[in-house]
Amino acid sequence: MTERRSILSGSTFEEQIGYARAVVDGDRVHVSGTTGFDYTTMTISEDVVEQAEQCLRNIGAALAEAGCTFADVVRVRYLLPERADFEPCWPVLRRCFGEVRPAATMLVCGLADPRMRIEIEVDARRSDG
Repeated sequence: MTERRSILSGSTFEEQIGYARAVVDGDRVHVSGTTGFDYTTMTISEDVVEQAEQCLRNIGAALAEAGCTFADVVRVRYLLPERADFEPCWPVLRRCFGEVRPAATMLVCGLADPRMRIEIEVDARRSDG
């Protein structure tokens, strides 16, 4: 039987809405759309680049708990309310994904909270699965 387990970050959103930060399903890891909230304090920066950095810290923690790193990411989706906010984030995103080169999509859309300026979702494949 294929292993399936949920990874929780402690975000109050996970409890309130009813989802997991990530789901490990065999060798696949699906990380939910992750925003720039620091989940230990439930605070968020106003700066989009700082939010992107925190998104990646949150995603990195979920990947680590799943037994992965950014090197295992095969797909990334970027969701932003403002198109102009994307390019300032590129250097931060390139640090995690520049060598990995996952398939990627960027969408301009509304997010759940007006303080959120970027949300990032990734899918990874565990090499030991």
